[in-house]
Amino acid sequence: MRRLHLSKRKWVGGLLAGLVLLCTGLAAAWWVPLPERLAAPPSVVMAYRDGSPAYVFLAPDERWRIPAPKDRIDRAYVRALLALEDKRFFQHPGVDPLAALRAVGLNLSRGRRVSGASTLTMQLVRVLEPRPRTFTSKVVESFRAAQLEVRLSKQEVLEAYLQFVPYGRNVEGVEAAALAYFGHTAQHLSPAEISTLLAVPQNPNRRFPSPENTARLRSARDDIARRLLESGGLGVEGVASDVVLEEVRATQVPDVLKPFPREAPHAAVWLKARRPDVAWLSTTLDAGTQRLVERTLGDAARRLERQGIHNGAVVVADRDSGELRALVGNFDFFDGKNGGQIIGFATPRSPGSALKPLLYALGIDQGLVGPETLVTDIPAAYGGYAPRNFDGRFQGLVRMESALSQSLNLPFVKLLERLGVEGFLGSLRQAGVTSLDPHPGHYGLSAAVGGLELTPLELAGIYLSLAGDGQARPLRVLAEELGPAKKARALVSPGAAWLTRQALSLRDRPDFPERRRLTGLPARVHWKTGTSFGNRDAWAAGSGPKHTAVVWLGNFNHASSVHLVGAENAAPLLFDILEGVGPRGALLQEEDVAPPKDLVRVEVCAYSGHLPTDACTQRKTVDAVRTAVPTTPCPYHHRVEVDVESGLAVTPSCRAGRQTESRVYLTWPSSLRRWLAEQQRQLPEPPPLAPGCVAGGERDTPIILSPPEGQVALLIPGMSAREQEVPLEAEAAQDRELTWFVDGAFLGTARAAERLWWRPSVGTHDILVTDDRGLTARRTLVVRERE
Repeated sequence: MRRLHLSKRKWVGGLLAGLVLLCTGLAAAWWVPLPERLAAPPSVVMAYRDGSPAYVFLAPDERWRIPAPKDRIDRAYVRALLALEDKRFFQHPGVDPLAALRAVGLNLSRGRRVSGASTLTMQLVRVLEPRPRTFTSKVVESFRAAQLEVRLSKQEVLEAYLQFVPYGRNVEGVEAAALAYFGHTAQHLSPAEISTLLAVPQNPNRRFPSPENTARLRSARDDIARRLLESGGLGVEGVASDVVLEEVRATQVPDVLKPFPREAPHAAVWLKARRPDVAWLSTTLDAGTQRLVERTLGDAARRLERQGIHNGAVVVADRDSGELRALVGNFDFFDGKNGGQIIGFATPRSPGSALKPLLYALGIDQGLVGPETLVTDIPAAYGGYAPRNFDGRFQGLVRMESALSQSLNLPFVKLLERLGVEGFLGSLRQAGVTSLDPHPGHYGLSAAVGGLELTPLELAGIYLSLAGDGQARPLRVLAEELGPAKKARALVSPGAAWLTRQALSLRDRPDFPERRRLTGLPARVHWKTGTSFGNRDAWAAGSGPKHTAVVWLGNFNHASSVHLVGAENAAPLLFDILEGVGPRGALLQEEDVAPPKDLVRVEVCAYSGHLPTDACTQRKTVDAVRTAVPTTPCPYHHRVEVDVESGLAVTPSCRAGRQTESRVYLTWPSSLRRWLAEQQRQLPEPPPLAPGCVAGGERDTPIILSPPEGQVALLIPGMSAREQEVPLEAEAAQDRELTWFVDGAFLGTARAAERLWWRPSVGTHDILVTDDRGLTARRTLVVRERE
């Protein structure tokens, strides 16, 4: 009885000791930090939309090591790995006692070491913390393996092994090895590739692909394939094992390491900086589209560099989804002389005339203009800003649609003046433009013709909105952004976007590339070019059937070139890209045949595009946005009662005793007649009033055109006063006679189509003009002396 009692006490004591030891071990497992290298940052990978790596960055510790989630690794490889290295991986706690006993027995029976007992977890420990092969090291490795099993799940241990397993030189992990050995990922592997990836880690330095290691690698691979096929750890369903083995033996082993993918480098660097916490950047970029665009731009680079153009960028987006398909940031990423690593598609530059289509659409939506609206294209000054057209010439009167297709500047500066600069900037921000200066008043009317900066990406968003019925939606490039699409915001109405596309589809334009006059354009293309002031930027932006693209050319050192013209160099590239990425096959049906439902047919004056008056004898119907139909009566046609005998105009007060008839005459703005007179050109005018007749009717007050509102005139010391005179100009109906006063003193009288000159002096001056009916307009002008 006493012996039984003692035995029982020993069992309890042993159990308590074991429990204490277990608790101590568990405490140590949680208290001792995990191997530091386990947290080593991996190589960052940017992948195409099909999952294939586009660009792989070297890890910070100068190793190629790619994260290897189990779902990205071929399951056949994982099964073969466990069958070869650790059959009871999912059962043991990091150390496999059964495997240890088996290894001891086998080694004793053979008299030498022929088998080990290391589990995958222990192998991972040796990779993370290399130690000499001693008994003490084995004990530490066993503890570390148990610690990993306590702290990590089996899945996490396996993924860590797949990421850190050595493959020679600075290549680690199955994913990196598959790319370096075979040129593709480890998602789909052949039996020969699986056997190779299992053979190298057993002796990385003597088996990694190299000419001197070829024989050893082949022998080890074939032996592993044979063993796995015999044990059922490797095979192809429906194919006999001996056939698979023969196929493995007939496959060449890799004898060199392949270079890691380095495509779309600017996009990779840009995305890595935007998402520094993500190791695998899944993008919407399309491999074929990216390579085509890079090749197109690269082929053009040699010619462009001879013309003094050293930088370029291209953005291609899917019209329907807004997903980016290609991003090219420069000609050559490794061109250190010309800033090759500057990310061109995300660098703000002046867009020239490329923003005019948005102004056009906004003007239509607000009822300010329509495609047929007649507008003036004559010189005008806004303080110190005097815009000019690209060719230095003016057309006088031009339809708004033609002004857009010919990229005239003055009509759009005047349109922006009516829209309001801040409202236009708000529309740009709504379209996704974030690079604008936030301070009110920073931009002026020059914003209509390139007096601000935005990136090719931002311009692509604007053109994507015009192609998508005016709906502004964000461009998307990362797969993580592809969840439920955010509700699009209406930038312009579908009708205004449709009318804008119609104008941008006209092909008889100054920016129509010469080569395409012979070869034609891709089907269903609408586009616009832009050239910034001083020929520092050349742009082309537009949309084909499925894609929207933007091309920018320039120099990051801001050097100009006479060849930096949108129509000359950027437009041909745009058309080549849209044609290259566009759908193949039968000729596509033309889009936009039927206008959107928010457009209605309205009758306008055939000459002016304005609401017809009874004087407009010729009329036509045009499309207009239902909520913004023309409301301004035609200002050009006037019905005048004329004395038949003398041909002079009469009024109701003086027509008694005369034979009169009603005739229609065209009249033009005073500013246009003034400009034509300076060009030695004359327009026919309505007849003057007959003697004794007094003008009446219109009550429109004169409008002062010069000096413009808010101008500050600067006098230059040393320059003669005559050379610094200020022109006084006003707009008045029927070319009325105008009288000018400065600071209350009479200056002179002239007709509205004429100009008076005033010699200014330093100070604040009150300028007043009055017409022959007593209607007046007033303006204040500040004159200072330049310091």
